[in-house]
Amino acid sequence: MNILITGIHGFVGSNLVVALKEHHNLYGLDIVAPAKEGVIKTFSWKDIEPASFPIQKLPKFDAIIHLAGKAHDTKNQAVAQTYFDINTGLTRKIFDFFIESSAKKFVFFSSVKAAADSVVGDMLTEDVVPAPVGPYGESKIKAEEYILDRLKAEDGKLKVGSCDGKGVYILRPCMIHGPGNKGNLNLLYNVVRKGIPWPLGSFENRRSFTSIDNLCYVVEGLLTKEVASGIYHMGDDEALSTNELITLMCAALGRKPCIWKMNRRMMERCAAWGTLLHLPLNSERLRKLTENYVVSNAKIKAALGIEKMPVKAEDGIVKTIKSFSDKSNLK
Repeated sequence: MNILITGIHGFVGSNLVVALKEHHNLYGLDIVAPAKEGVIKTFSWKDIEPASFPIQKLPKFDAIIHLAGKAHDTKNQAVAQTYFDINTGLTRKIFDFFIESSAKKFVFFSSVKAAADSVVGDMLTEDVVPAPVGPYGESKIKAEEYILDRLKAEDGKLKVGSCDGKGVYILRPCMIHGPGNKGNLNLLYNVVRKGIPWPLGSFENRRSFTSIDNLCYVVEGLLTKEVASGIYHMGDDEALSTNELITLMCAALGRKPCIWKMNRRMMERCAAWGTLLHLPLNSERLRKLTENYVVSNAKIKAALGIEKMPVKAEDGIVKTIKSFSDKSNLK
């Protein structure tokens, strides 16, 4: 297949190149265009505008994977409009290109944060009524809505209104991790590496994660199998607690975990004071650190005809942690 990947030089894009390059012809679409092993050519965004580069002069793509976007800024320092300019605006541009192109499959990387900031009930499923909080999730759901507005519902199945026969997949992964990842797991690892005790051991939360290996497996399945268009949540099979994560990190470092089970009510009162005094530990941050966020992957597994993801959650986490440890040893 000829596959166009937007945001190809990012973390997920780089891993997809490794996973797909042996069996497919890969092209990139990004704001930068350095040479990349396994990528035939990387185009710029202006290249997909017919006025500057007619569509017929581009290769005929069989599939488009849209990764490019503005990542979630946990420090809340990004200007809100930037999310909509990038996450919504670029999605509109590339989806319009897809509709006019010969490509038969389109995979859009949205996020579970487009569906819900917090999970109500046991787990997050695709039938939830979206209620994003903040510009990141809101811009992602706006992008989803644009795609869905161009699709027609027929007998419960999604079809492209003027281009039947195309497959359109909105993928909502939860926290993605793997070697080369620079996200929240890396931040937690650096805390553990410094020997700082974890004081929230009395909170037994459960969270879903997405191994990059499982994610690449799912994307290739969407590209090569007959899968119904629609929204699919993505996560590993098993949910893990923060205490389990810290234990795994300490094992990788050859240390005993230092987890303090401080009184929950006392920690909640401290966080409330932190909110009033603008301290690092406030009520919102405590909620984020200790809440349950379990994502169901049943729909995507059923669509691909599999019972289990190829990589267990713990094995994927250990692989990621070892990559952090290897980097630390190089410094």
